[in-house]
Amino acid sequence: MGSLCRITRTVPVLFLMICIAVLCADGEGALGAETVRINGSGCALDMMEPLVVSYRKIRPDVRIVMEKPLGSSGAIKALVAGVLDIAVSSKPLKPEEIAQGASAREYGKTPVLFVTHKNVHRTDISTREAEEIYRGRVRTWQDGKPLRLVLRPEGDVDTTILRGLSPGMDTAITAARNRKGMIVAVTDPESNEMVAATPGALGTSGLTSLLVDKPALNRLSLNGVKATVKTLASETYPLAKDIRFITTKNTPPAALKFLEFVYSAQGRALAEKSGVLVSVRDRGDK
Repeated sequence: MGSLCRITRTVPVLFLMICIAVLCADGEGALGAETVRINGSGCALDMMEPLVVSYRKIRPDVRIVMEKPLGSSGAIKALVAGVLDIAVSSKPLKPEEIAQGASAREYGKTPVLFVTHKNVHRTDISTREAEEIYRGRVRTWQDGKPLRLVLRPEGDVDTTILRGLSPGMDTAITAARNRKGMIVAVTDPESNEMVAATPGALGTSGLTSLLVDKPALNRLSLNGVKATVKTLASETYPLAKDIRFITTKNTPPAALKFLEFVYSAQGRALAEKSGVLVSVRDRGDK
């Protein structure tokens, strides 16, 4: 049923909420299992997959439902509306979201890296090259094949992260967004799918999606530095997306219990294998 609900920027929020509610209702009550409904940023949901698999081995009586990602903002709206139990966000909470009862707890971050279609024979990109490409001065690869940019929406956190790479990148992204006929992908999975399906494409992806979902993409290092948890920790790799969990006072005990596992030593180890630099420690750690 998930294929019936393709979320785009033009879908009204009310329809989005109804869509989630219908999807989540499909699994509720199965064999009397408690249901925990989670959604959020695409790369964060990819991180969640091995955590969910591991938790189900410990608590087979708990059903965890994760549908196609709504993005951070959409998931927070769904959370405060009561149709989700947990939102996983790459954005800090807005004052109005806090006023509506949302509460954030930090978890970690994952590298954001440039990726290309498999037919692009490159292993690295420099900041200067990226600026020239986004500015529109470079429109072909070195072998002469056309270069197609896959952008993210202006308010998307990936766009904000890329703008922060350099002052030149900030102005280059503005130039790219002003050109007609540009490809814009709304969610993380849509971006990866679009880059994988478009010969000569260049876009961005979170490392978690590449390690867990394994899309057919070519990863690029940046200025000679590979995007890894280690290079992120050493601050030699500059681009990263935050991951935080959002709950409300109505988040049920089953969901809070699952979050205890996520923040435990076992949960953090699984997240790190999935490309997350975990920045928190369990309350029981020394």
